[in-house]
Amino acid sequence: MSTENTTNDPRLVSADEAARLIGEGALLIDVRSDKGRASTGSVPGAVVVDRENVAKDFGPESSVRLPGVTGTDQQIVVFCGSVNGSRPVAEKLRLLGYSRAVHVDGGFPALRSAGVATTGPAAEADEPAQPNVPASPNAPAQPAAV
Repeated sequence: MSTENTTNDPRLVSADEAARLIGEGALLIDVRSDKGRASTGSVPGAVVVDRENVAKDFGPESSVRLPGVTGTDQQIVVFCGSVNGSRPVAEKLRLLGYSRAVHVDGGFPALRSAGVATTGPAAEADEPAQPNVPASPNAPAQPAAV
């Protein structure tokens, strides 16, 4: 399935497809607030972008463009806590010429559920504990369900 779209409407991808794109080297953009990341966790390697600075951070002619941005043909995966935060950023990217910018259905929680490596406090809250597997390194093992 192609990740290209000829309109400015960014394509919404599943978390599984996003995980595949990330594995293939896509630039991963986190547009959640500092508070959101602190309360739910983060994705190692994701570039944190302020939604208000997209043109400055990604503008092809910008003198302060983010170092991980290689060109408008780059595959970019944008996520937030939900599509309501990622869609506007992906739309801005497409308007700037990034035709392969997509955003993730379900945002950060869906990425975590799809197996994308994450860090932070929400691992215990987002996922049910597995039997006999600690929810965190300091938590006691949970007894198996009977």
